[in-house]
Amino acid sequence: MFDIEDYDYSLPDELIAQVPLPDRDKSRLMVVDRSTGSMRDRHFLDLPELLTPGDLLVVNDTRVVPARLFGRKESGGRIEILVLEHGKEEAAKPETRWCLLRSSKRPKKGSHLIFEKDLSGVVENLGEDGLIQIAFLGPPSVDTLLEDRGMMPLPPYIRRKEKDRLSELDRERYQTVFAERRGAVAAPTASLHFTRDLLARMEQAGLSVVPLTLHVGHGTFRPVRTRDIREHRLGYEEYDLSPETAHAIERSKSEGRRVVAVGTTVVRALESVVGSKGEMKSGRGKTDLLITPGFSFRVVDALITNFHLPRSSLLFLVSAFAGLDLVKKAYQEAIAKAYRFYSYGDAMLIL
Repeated sequence: MFDIEDYDYSLPDELIAQVPLPDRDKSRLMVVDRSTGSMRDRHFLDLPELLTPGDLLVVNDTRVVPARLFGRKESGGRIEILVLEHGKEEAAKPETRWCLLRSSKRPKKGSHLIFEKDLSGVVENLGEDGLIQIAFLGPPSVDTLLEDRGMMPLPPYIRRKEKDRLSELDRERYQTVFAERRGAVAAPTASLHFTRDLLARMEQAGLSVVPLTLHVGHGTFRPVRTRDIREHRLGYEEYDLSPETAHAIERSKSEGRRVVAVGTTVVRALESVVGSKGEMKSGRGKTDLLITPGFSFRVVDALITNFHLPRSSLLFLVSAFAGLDLVKKAYQEAIAKAYRFYSYGDAMLIL
């Protein structure tokens, strides 16, 4: 269960969702019961009747930054960057940020890069796995230009070109209805299925929703290169758990009510901050928690999640929660029934 090959599977390209459905909550929902191994086909809008009154859902209120920019090298070669650092002080000039770079040939240290609206940059440092540190120069701040002209940092399996007509749709739909706190470079995709109407119906059904923040970092893109999945390293991601949410979770657990994590980011945050006596440690921090089979879950009782890439840390976590054999069976059934996969795809409720 720790061999990376156990987490591989074949997926037809046509099952990789390229655009979201017109209505968020009309995506399909596979309901998986860990105790019986049963699987049912429902829709996300059925959630109020699939959960139990008193259940507490925890969502991630991070906001995705439209952090993808196109530019060119002095030689004229095209480049694409994903700005990874956000919320830094804008007073300092130049603004130095770590970015992910995509280019036919990697620029050298000291090279000049040219972007839109008089923004340029100089390569300060070169890192591993496509990381590059850029000192940005120009009248507009980096954050201002990103909000004005940046494209959403969609994963590479969702194909978009520069100035793609779908970019405006992505700005709305690759953002959850909970999104408030700017800082993520990828969406907490399990939450993309919620609507305001569905939330109102959930409240009427006796379900509660509380937020936490975990800013999804570029580690989510990092391929697993180790044979033993336990040796993989995620980068650190910032989280913030409020005292109100911490108290709500502690109360639910003490009263025997379920805590339902909406997404793997919520699972990692909650399981990172629980204390030795089950207390939830509120406040800000960083976590690089990697969850693999054998992990002892102390907070999360049920999980809402999307269908994840093969050989990914997200698939490790779901397999740790539901069991590798059951997850494999569920994925095989999802493929056979033409579920839509990945960020804009369908979802799974694991009870």
